[in-house]
Amino acid sequence: MVGCTAAAIPGMAIAETAKTGPVYIIPVDQKIETGLGKFMKRGFKEAAKMNAELIILEVNTPGGLVNTAQDIGKMIRESKITTVAYIRGNAASAGSYIALNADKIAMSPGSMIGAAAMVDSTGKRVDDPKLVAAWKSEMASAAESSGRNGSIAEGMADINAVVDMPEIGVKKEKGEIIALSSEQALKVGYADTIASSPEDVVSWMGYSTDDMFLVQHTGSEKVASFLTNPIVMTILLFLGIAGIVIELIVPGFGVPGIIGVAAFVLYFFGNYVAGFAGNETWLLFIVGLILMILEMFVPSFGILGILGAISLIAGVVRAAYDTSHAMLSLGIAFAAAVVVIVIVAILFKERGIWNRFILSESLTKEQGYVPTASKDALLGREGVSVTPLRPAGTALIDDERIDVVTDGEFIPRDTALVVVHVEGARVVVKPK
Repeated sequence: MVGCTAAAIPGMAIAETAKTGPVYIIPVDQKIETGLGKFMKRGFKEAAKMNAELIILEVNTPGGLVNTAQDIGKMIRESKITTVAYIRGNAASAGSYIALNADKIAMSPGSMIGAAAMVDSTGKRVDDPKLVAAWKSEMASAAESSGRNGSIAEGMADINAVVDMPEIGVKKEKGEIIALSSEQALKVGYADTIASSPEDVVSWMGYSTDDMFLVQHTGSEKVASFLTNPIVMTILLFLGIAGIVIELIVPGFGVPGIIGVAAFVLYFFGNYVAGFAGNETWLLFIVGLILMILEMFVPSFGILGILGAISLIAGVVRAAYDTSHAMLSLGIAFAAAVVVIVIVAILFKERGIWNRFILSESLTKEQGYVPTASKDALLGREGVSVTPLRPAGTALIDDERIDVVTDGEFIPRDTALVVVHVEGARVVVKPK
């Protein structure tokens, strides 16, 4: 009678036999980089602290940094909690490596796993035999650790590998790369089940869905994710460069300087929280800023300014997720900032710092300053010395007493003279 009841109501039978315990769902839904690694590490720690029985990795990622993926894979393998990778979209590139390290793999209809050939930051395929061999070996080891065919994982990573997959009637030739749909992955053993939701995966693993927890990003992690967007990073760099330089060359506003410093602080804060930047990037930024300010007041022939610029650029590049992306963002921001700085310098040229080094004041008669009259008209005129010239003295020329000098000779009083040279207020005479 009990057996008939269980057979008639299978849901009740499952509920009675379902294992209990917390189930943690950790999203893997962004590029694989240091920020994702920190987020997942926090999720695994929370799961362990709460004595979780099962971790579901909800995977939908285009891939990312290989070294970060390797760290995540190691964390998954060393975890004492059973882990299932639920591929809800794409587990591409390094994302497939993360999935292969899980104890089980579940895929949603229409999802994909594979296409894990190494590429550089520009998207160009890496052809270095040593790097490809090492990555191919990592992929195969991850697959074989859960009893899967390692040659298929090699075909996902190596474009030159030849892999026969008779289960789906496909043979990978050179020049191709393996990317499996959910149905294909199920047939070749790269998926253990197809499920429509995380709840289906939990039920398939024999656990109750009543005690599920979704690990969510904290407020600071969400802000960091926004601030590390390439477009936002470029805008922040533009505001930082333009604001600080405008404040230095056109002092007195205050607002550009505040905006510039705030933009740089947000840039470094976002990358720091995301896990891209370390404390050394803050040090480089502060040192660079101080050196550039000192350059405006301390004569160094540009040395302090150059060192400050190098320090700032080094800090910006080291803080970024990818060096090439950082250089591109910095280049765009710098070009745009130069245009704005030039416009501001022209509009506010009267307030520019360069005015401190230019003598712009004049001494006018209206201000009480009387210029010295020119004595060029005395050249060739004749007169008489009214005092001995030793060699300076006074002469009477055109009934006017004039201070004169000789070329060094002594001329007694009442001697006839002639003016031979006039230089400013200096009148040179000699005996007639």
